[in-house]
Amino acid sequence: MQQDNEIKEMLADLIWLDALIATELIQVTENTSAILRKSPPPESCLAEHKALRSTALAIAEKYRPGTMLARHLGQHQ
Repeated sequence: MQQDNEIKEMLADLIWLDALIATELIQVTENTSAILRKSPPPESCLAEHKALRSTALAIAEKYRPGTMLARHLGQHQ
């Protein structure tokens, strides 16, 4: 029983971490695109990235609610 709980906690941690990595990777992609283009990414990409971030955040919040991830994502530019 304790091992089951430890496995559940570990999986929740990994899911949260994967969501964090996904959101940061989206931001790196946007920043790299802006540098290479010397202008912001296309609006369509920004809208899609926003939706993808929201999905990743929802997954992260499902398994680790109340972390600072939502606040951090709100500060991304």
